[in-house]
Amino acid sequence: MSQEQMKEVFRTVIEAAYGAGKLEVLDDLFASDFVEHQADITPPTLAGVKRSIAYLRNAFPDMNYTIEEMHTDGDRLWARLSARGTQRGTFAGVPPTGKPIAIMVLDECRFKDGKIVEHWGVADRLAALAQIGALPKPAQSKS
Repeated sequence: MSQEQMKEVFRTVIEAAYGAGKLEVLDDLFASDFVEHQADITPPTLAGVKRSIAYLRNAFPDMNYTIEEMHTDGDRLWARLSARGTQRGTFAGVPPTGKPIAIMVLDECRFKDGKIVEHWGVADRLAALAQIGALPKPAQSKS
């Protein structure tokens, strides 16, 4: 698989599945023995990834993802993305606030035989929680 093909697969995951909610496209892009390593996605399978995407799309139905950087080396792809959306559904137990968020996401994928076989990811969910007002405000010092 060429480096450009790996990038195209990743773009399709982000644009079609995460951006447009077309979860069925993932079936052809992920290996049957795919393993998810992102801690908040359970089960650590393609089914877990689909469930996570559906959850995020419910919480932030207008979420837009922009691939800021993407690099490949051998069978690996790394990407830095920005994500922007408005909280219209429950997120992390917080009812809809109507507040916008803008966060950074880092992804690493390993490919084999033209499909994603492993994924590691970090989405700045702490920033999302802060932006929707779900975190306590820091105490003001008395000086």
